[in-house]
Amino acid sequence: MHSSSRAADYLVRAVSALGVRHIFGVDGANIEDLYDAAFDHRQTVTAVVAKHEFSAATMADGYARSTSGIGVVVATSGGGAMNLVAGLAESFASRVPVLALVGQPPTVLEGKGAFQDSSGRAGAFDAVRLFSPISQYCARVENASRLPAHLECAVAAAYRGGPSVLLLPKDVQQADLIAPAFVPPVRRYHRDIASLWRVLDTVRTARATGKIVIIAGDQVARDDARDELAELAAVLDAAVGVAPDAKDAYHHADPGFCGVAGSMGHPELVDALHNAALCLLVGTRMPVTARAGLEQSLAGVTIASVGAESPFLPSIHAHTTDLATTLTEMVSESSLPTGTSEPHPPQRTPSIHSLTPLDVPAANGPGLRYREVVETINAELPDGSDVFADAGNTGAAVVHHLRLPRDGRFTVALGMGGMGYAFGAGIGSAFACCGPPGGDTRRTFVIAGDGAFFMHGMEIHTAIEHNLPITFLVFNNNAHAMCITREQIFYGDRYSFNRFRPAYPGAGVAAMFPDMCAHAPTTLAELSASLRHCVGRPGPSFIAIDCDPDEIPPFTPFLTAPRR
Repeated sequence: MHSSSRAADYLVRAVSALGVRHIFGVDGANIEDLYDAAFDHRQTVTAVVAKHEFSAATMADGYARSTSGIGVVVATSGGGAMNLVAGLAESFASRVPVLALVGQPPTVLEGKGAFQDSSGRAGAFDAVRLFSPISQYCARVENASRLPAHLECAVAAAYRGGPSVLLLPKDVQQADLIAPAFVPPVRRYHRDIASLWRVLDTVRTARATGKIVIIAGDQVARDDARDELAELAAVLDAAVGVAPDAKDAYHHADPGFCGVAGSMGHPELVDALHNAALCLLVGTRMPVTARAGLEQSLAGVTIASVGAESPFLPSIHAHTTDLATTLTEMVSESSLPTGTSEPHPPQRTPSIHSLTPLDVPAANGPGLRYREVVETINAELPDGSDVFADAGNTGAAVVHHLRLPRDGRFTVALGMGGMGYAFGAGIGSAFACCGPPGGDTRRTFVIAGDGAFFMHGMEIHTAIEHNLPITFLVFNNNAHAMCITREQIFYGDRYSFNRFRPAYPGAGVAAMFPDMCAHAPTTLAELSASLRHCVGRPGPSFIAIDCDPDEIPPFTPFLTAPRR
């Protein structure tokens, strides 16, 4: 037995004070005290055991994205700690607030041959040096009395966007700690006022001379600023495009919507930019995936930007860590015509036209076609659905063709593009969004290829354990299909390392988990019926859809590249 005054108990109470109801991880000797403390506080915090630390990290990432808050991941030392790296790197690249609590061997054994020693002493590798480049704050807590100060610094740093890592020796977790209750640091709003006025002056000039095009990024949803973006677009009478990872920033049926930007984008946005006086970037740095195919159009237009980080393109940029507040200020300043004191209410016609899909070569191989599959999914997604898409040809098809229901959340991991991200992230989001038993529950959809499934798809076991409202859709082409496409286009189709023997994920999952709703439709009608069946049932479900490994996805670099 133990008292409730351990440092581990302090940490769990602090997590609860942050508004976090779930922590994600994999148990082990040097983190078991935190799980023990979580058991004592199980009325407020649920400790979830994942199948792999990468997925635990992506669960925390998905949880943070869906709550606009912070996610918490825990891991033991050694291999457990190492497995966090790819997941935390995604959160770092995408500026997602995550707190990682990583167990370590006892301090008395550091540098003395401790099992899984990462103290940096006596030839052991240094975990601080490992995690520091992919975190906003990283510290080894050498004494329990220092934990409150380190925790406050870690949370404040994570709130600025990205992971924070605390390395916690086992004896420190077990030590008594008498300290005041943790008070979360205030999420401070930072903005560059002088730069914001320069952006506003540029906007006013552009309104007087021509059309404004807005390209919105994932910070819009991360800052819960979608309504404010829609209001600004209305006030400016702007056309609106979205970055590939920001399909939930602006609804496809709202006025002025002209599609996705970049390598998986739509011609309507290119046309809008050709005639624009200004391109206003909102919460996006415009990486290559968001600007591919737009370079010529962007080169001929003035670019202004508001967001947490400067774009990769030359621009007039205003730094802000809270787009909801900044966009509200911009609306206030932009909605007053010269010589008036009251704003004119914006009136715009909703967008009813269909976007022009990229023209892809006809496919004649086995299975269903990407566009038809995604269109069928479009027809069956309930309002408020949350969608997590994975990397590869499947992800490209979803980014290009998916029409997200209103009030839904869309996430695709383009920071690192790690395969298998969507399984953990979707589960973390489902934990965040599922309501009390018997109440209204949002359903989460994970859409991934079979390559991603074989990497981290067994996290569906976690969804089953907790009976989460989540549907997994696996596009199965028995291949790493994007790699096949690259072999064909860029390497003369001389070989393939990326075709595999046929596998049957639907049948396999059904056999492994006989109580789970699992389907393997072979026609679009069967897929539609399977989706309706899954949506109408509580708990998790699984659908495997056979596709053609040789089908070219709607991905501009493939469609415009000369074949070798």
